[in-house]
Amino acid sequence: MQEQKENHKENKKQPQNQPEEKIVTLKETEYLKLKEEAASAGEYWDKMLRLQADFENTRKRLEKERQEFVKFANEGIILGLLNVLDDLERTVELAQSQHQDLSAFLKGVEMILAHLYEMLKEHGLRPIEAEGKLFDPNYHEALMQVENKDLPEHTIVEELQKGYLLNERVIRTTKVKVSKKGS
Repeated sequence: MQEQKENHKENKKQPQNQPEEKIVTLKETEYLKLKEEAASAGEYWDKMLRLQADFENTRKRLEKERQEFVKFANEGIILGLLNVLDDLERTVELAQSQHQDLSAFLKGVEMILAHLYEMLKEHGLRPIEAEGKLFDPNYHEALMQVENKDLPEHTIVEELQKGYLLNERVIRTTKVKVSKKGS
């Protein structure tokens, strides 16, 4: 009975699934080399974990910066538009208080329009030249055709709505009336 208890205790100490550990004999130089390589591997593991954490922190920081950039990307344009809005409000107030001076009102609106064009130009916006040019589907959208024997076919006769480029990319095509040869 005593012997069975001791065998039972020994069985608890060593799991039955794992093989019994074996003793291996090595030369001291091989042992020291293995020990050195194990220490080196541990250092590399720690370095890899730190680099992985640095990478993750950098990724999170860049994502946060990108979100902030997107959130406030239009701030400069909005500030410029606020100046135009202020000018328009003053012009409307002036027109309401002084009903008789239409030419001063028109001049004020023209100045505001010039200010708006200049602000948009500073942000990379420019109109697409159209009238008198040959139709180009990359820049123009033909809404109408008119017979005209004096102009070459597909020449833009009239600009119906301005088109614009933003930093050389078309953001709105110019709506145009195009010539065609008469029958």
